[in-house]
Amino acid sequence: MNQNVSDLDLLTRSLARNVRRWRTERGFTLDALAARAGVSRGMLIQIEQARTNPSLGTVVKIGDALGVGIHTLLDHQQGPKVRIVPAGQAVRLWHTEAGSYSRLLAGAEAPGPLEMWDWRLMPGESSPSDPHPAGTVELVHVTAGELTLTVDGTEYRVPAGASVSFEANSPHVYGNTGAVPMEMVMAVSVPPVG
Repeated sequence: MNQNVSDLDLLTRSLARNVRRWRTERGFTLDALAARAGVSRGMLIQIEQARTNPSLGTVVKIGDALGVGIHTLLDHQQGPKVRIVPAGQAVRLWHTEAGSYSRLLAGAEAPGPLEMWDWRLMPGESSPSDPHPAGTVELVHVTAGELTLTVDGTEYRVPAGASVSFEANSPHVYGNTGAVPMEMVMAVSVPPVG
């Protein structure tokens, strides 16, 4: 076996293995996945046999149909999954000039997407969220200040040191109506597609 495998070959083989793995885990036939993803059965066969390098758009469609992220489909690691996210490498996905932010600390597919977030909301700021898929659960632990959580129009106060869990399939808003920054750690569990 050639030890000098190109990055493209590595990605092609990783994609083949991971699409096959997640399709099997979800219980999808080739035809079912093709229909869900909007790609041809022939393309899926070529992908699973590592005979093609599909476009990014095709990989996104397949990931969405399987309910997994692109990082999961292209992951070339083998063996037990241990991922360390070094300090400073958490992904900041939202922020304001006043200093509010949310950072994705870690994520996994277990059995559906599972994420851990670090949030800071400055006084007077809020962040609305659209409903997530049915079965999505959020766990929040407030470490500083007080969270004003509004779920489906009802407001809840969660002080520092307290935790809250809720079904996130209705509109919800994370807010800080206090005078000091609010900080929280949040885990989000999304059910698997299927």
